[in-house]
Amino acid sequence: MSKPNIIQLSEFDITQKIIESLSSICTRAVLFSIKEASKDATQIADELKISISTVYKTLSTLEDLALAEVDKYIISSEGKKIKQYRSRIGKVEITLEHLEPSLNLYPNTQNPKSDS
Repeated sequence: MSKPNIIQLSEFDITQKIIESLSSICTRAVLFSIKEASKDATQIADELKISISTVYKTLSTLEDLALAEVDKYIISSEGKKIKQYRSRIGKVEITLEHLEPSLNLYPNTQNPKSDS
């Protein structure tokens, strides 16, 4: 079996995955739209003027990377259970030194997790 090259190794590096994800303006917009208040996907889509499918895909990625979480569930007037998401991140710093990225994530203290 051949030794993986640097590109292949970076695909499995969580820091690299987070940096790549945050390079998308859409991802950053979704993440920081839920920084101060929990919102459901429809609210985010309406606020940012992007498709609901893009919001769901972005939220899924953010959850996988532990950058966002389901804060609480609400019940709609139709009786549907709706997830409300919040950002776990309040601030992000990415630095590059000697071709190695350094990622500093700071917790979101503006919206402590609710008891649901």
